[in-house]
Amino acid sequence: MGARQAAAGASAVLLPRPLRAAYPAGDLPGDLPAWGIEADAYASEVTFTAVHPGPGPDAARVPAQRAQTAGRSRRREAGRSSVALLLATTGSTGKPKIVPLTHANLAASVAGICSGYHLGPGDATLVVMPLFHGHGLVGGLLATLASSGAAYLPAAGRFSAHLFWEEIGRANATWYTAVPTVHQILLARAATDYPAAYRPGLRFIRSCSAPLAQAVLHKTEEYFGAPMIVAYGMTETAHQVATNPLPGDGPRRKGSVGLPTGLQVRIINADGSVAESGKTGEVCVRGPALTEGYLNDPKATAAAFADGWFRTGDLGHLDSDGFLYLNGRIKEIINRGGEKIAPQTVEAVLLANPAVEEAAAFAVPDAKYGEDVNAAVVLQPDTEATEADLKGYCQARLAPFEVPARIYLLDRFPRTSKGDADRRALAAAFTRPPPAS
Repeated sequence: MGARQAAAGASAVLLPRPLRAAYPAGDLPGDLPAWGIEADAYASEVTFTAVHPGPGPDAARVPAQRAQTAGRSRRREAGRSSVALLLATTGSTGKPKIVPLTHANLAASVAGICSGYHLGPGDATLVVMPLFHGHGLVGGLLATLASSGAAYLPAAGRFSAHLFWEEIGRANATWYTAVPTVHQILLARAATDYPAAYRPGLRFIRSCSAPLAQAVLHKTEEYFGAPMIVAYGMTETAHQVATNPLPGDGPRRKGSVGLPTGLQVRIINADGSVAESGKTGEVCVRGPALTEGYLNDPKATAAAFADGWFRTGDLGHLDSDGFLYLNGRIKEIINRGGEKIAPQTVEAVLLANPAVEEAAAFAVPDAKYGEDVNAAVVLQPDTEATEADLKGYCQARLAPFEVPARIYLLDRFPRTSKGDADRRALAAAFTRPPPAS
């Protein structure tokens, strides 16, 4: 947190009442002060109280009328090109970066989401994704509010599998969006938690922010009676880049993340030339939802942005109809003696095994091949499977070089801030240190 505060150039932290006690004392970079906010629509003053004060007074009070007037003045001055918010990348393959998103960026992304899913006043959703990432904030909350729909937050303050279907029913939700990990958890608990006697009236279920295995897609549709719509997004584009159509709007292509929504997408070869249709290369995007670069990070900006295009770091290809298919992150590709393996390929096979609830594949150093494939799984409740069982399952469905050398059976996975399995943490945990010389 301190690194992100420093990268954003923050001089203070403002906290609403519920977050005061949770804010870490004694771990603030450069004695950065934290202020609690007391605001009341009917009060004559807005109060800022020092939670973990730095230099300066312990409290300040601003007349409410003056604060409101100042806010209106700033809104008039703020154009669509002004920065609306700062979001941090997840840092799944490197150091997190700060992304400044303008009002125009957000408006473009929200417009693509609303139009693609025909969101309107009759829709409602339960926002289970965290609001400090684009998926929850833009894809779940802002798109719903912009379409005059109803957005509900979980009572526990975060996703709770135990309470999920009760809250979906109470909200009369017509859709929800989540990462594949959440979909997998809901499937694992479906036998006991899903209200089969009174199925929620869901128009669709959306999956984004990580690859979704086909087995999870089909099981979700079968159990929950709603189409699963796979989408693609990233922080740099204010969330959504592409999505599959809703039923009736066009075909959903197996394995595809869909058609671009308000952005241009092209695939480039290693030499920077544009790849032919069907050929795999790096996915590049440009358009009104794309940020102009990273905050206070000219080196990272120069490496990723050029001529209005952003190099995503994702491998993929476009078919002849413009549908986008992803083949993994460039930095996550496992190079086993020259054979290039996408972790998602291995994970999809493991997830198709009825005994497996979650799966993650990752690279480990290998003296012979340079890198080798390892994997970890969490089994479904009340099921049994051994490492040998799972290897045999993979051997029947993968090329020999793709079969994991080791498969670890775990009770739970380390998680990223979005809730995905943390491949880097798994790789670190199971990489053997070099022998002592």
